[in-house]
Amino acid sequence: MAIPRIAAYDLPKAEDLPIPRAPWRFDPSRAALLVHDMQGYFCAAYDRDAAPLAPVIANIARLAAACRVAGIPVFYTAQHGDQDRRDRGLQADLWGPGMSETPEHVDILPELAPQAGDIRLLKHRYSAFQRSNLDSLMRVRNRDQLIITGIYAHIGCLATAAEAFQRDIEPFFVADALADFSRDRHDMAVDWIAACCGVPVMTEALVSQF
Repeated sequence: MAIPRIAAYDLPKAEDLPIPRAPWRFDPSRAALLVHDMQGYFCAAYDRDAAPLAPVIANIARLAAACRVAGIPVFYTAQHGDQDRRDRGLQADLWGPGMSETPEHVDILPELAPQAGDIRLLKHRYSAFQRSNLDSLMRVRNRDQLIITGIYAHIGCLATAAEAFQRDIEPFFVADALADFSRDRHDMAVDWIAACCGVPVMTEALVSQF
């Protein structure tokens, strides 16, 4: 039930992205950035020096830095360790007890550590919106677009994008700032987002619009 070791794979390139069904255009004045679950526990499944994780870290760091300069809110999700079985719920049936309450498990990667003014949200379920105040924190900042980065693309990141859509928040799914169990799972997530609820994009395309 534990997270499997994840083999290296190359991230999608711009020419690999599907054409989205949604017509939305990115607007920095409406956007917020989400750095999803980039904790040591989840990232330990990867080779830190290889794709996909190494370029994903670099791309998220680039996006976060650009967002801070542009005044775009930066949100982080992070689970806590030693979760009570009643709180963990059905996730325990699929993934076991989860992380321990130790720095090597719960801390966000040092390259992506939250900065002053960033907002860290306690994560309870796949979607970042579940049992959090992400929606209200975005609304009071007049933000209705969400840039989604992090891990894992086909699980929590996809669930967050789907729920954002259902809350009338436009998801922008950054294909080269996401990592997954495999390239097949990664591509599946990007394809599903394009077909159903959001806009797949690349880091460079977003940063060029700030």
